[in-house]
Formats: sequence, structure tokens, C-alpha cells
Amino acid sequence: MKQADSFQILSGHEKENGVMRKRQLQDKAVFAVEQLKKEYPSAICSLGYEGDPWRLMIMGRLSAQCTDARVNIVSEELFRSFPTAAAMADGDLEQIERIVRPCGLYKMKASQIKEESRMLTEQFGGKMPDTMEQLLLFPGVGRKIANLILGDIFHLPAVVTDTHCIRICGRLGFYPESLKDPGKVEKILSGIIEPGEQSDFCHRLVLFGRDVCQARSPKCENCPLRSVCEHNSKRG
Repeated sequence: MKQADSFQILSGHEKENGVMRKRQLQDKAVFAVEQLKKEYPSAICSLGYEGDPWRLMIMGRLSAQCTDARVNIVSEELFRSFPTAAAMADGDLEQIERIVRPCGLYKMKASQIKEESRMLTEQFGGKMPDTMEQLLLFPGVGRKIANLILGDIFHLPAVVTDTHCIRICGRLGFYPESLKDPGKVEKILSGIIEPGEQSDFCHRLVLFGRDVCQARSPKCENCPLRSVCEHNSKRG
């Protein structure tokens, strides 16, 4: 047998194994999606944006290195003072900084949400764009916030790779637990989770991560996903 023929046969086996592995992950994903649906029937965003796309973008930016609970509290005063994108675009930067200070990184965040508001008003006529490419034009908006908007507002397939998503899906074995790169995680999960389930699944992961699969002390004994969890199987 020629060396080239041997290489082709080996590659074929590797490809077949890769397909089988992907199917196994897809089956696991279906199980995880269905179990979390039972645990959390209402897949709602933890940010109280009241259905307003502009508010979701602003609150998404404020949530960086800050809890959703704190963002919700801070946003009450913020949106009372600046109830529309146009109002925030014309608002006093120092006042915005004072309000968002409890969210951390307040100078950068204040500057960015003011500029986001200006862009939305002037460049998009106050209408939130519905493509990844356009959303990434806004300062402070990365793929995580863009996917949050695409999924929640436009009901498009979107994987929001926040800390809960990355931690939990790594523990389940969708990828190595050591993988923390949001872009790589997004690509992997987009390939194994049904498109129509992606956005809601990510919202449920946030709730599940707070209640059960916590960062420091996961409650594995009470976990509805323990039968398919690689992290749990390693614990013995």
C-alpha cells in the first residue's frame, strides 16, 4: 500500500470519528436544552430593558465586569435622566459618569454609551440595526452584546458567550474546560445547538449558573444535567 493511500484511509477514519463526536455533542445539547426548559420555563433576559433595543445595548455595555442586578438598579436613574437615545446623546457626560459609576469603569462606559446613543440617533435614525456587522460599529459593542441584541430583539440564532455559558458548557464537555475564548466557544456552540434554541438556552444558562452550576461550589448532587456532565463524572 502506498503511503499516500494509507494517509487517505487514516484521514477518512478521523473524519468519521469527528462526525460521530459531533452527533454525540448535538444529542447532549438537545438533552441540556430540554432539561433546562423544564427547570426554567421562562427564558427571560436578566437585564430589565423593557423591550427597548437601545436600553438593551446600553445595559449590555454597563454589565461588563458588573452584575446584572447592579446594572438594573443603576439603569433606573439613568433612564429617568435620559429616557431616549437622543436625550443621552445630548446629555452631560459628567452626569452620565456619576450615575453609572457603581458599574465600574465608569468613565469609559459613560463615554461609550453616550456615543452609542449618538450613533443610533444620527446614523441609524433611532432604529437598531439587525446585523452583526452593523452592531459591531458601536463603541463598546462586541460579539456578546451584538448576539444578545440579535437573539432577544430580532429572534435570530445567537450564542451569548458570557461567563456562565463558557463555564457551564465547558463542564458539560462541549469543549475542554480550559477553553475560555468567547469567540471559539461561540463557534463551537453554534454548531451543536439548534439555531432556534440558542438565545433562550443562553438565558437559561445564566439562571442555572446562579442556582446550581456555580463557579466555586457547583451543586452537582442536585443538578438535572449530571448524567451528561463530564465535570461531574470526573468527580467520581
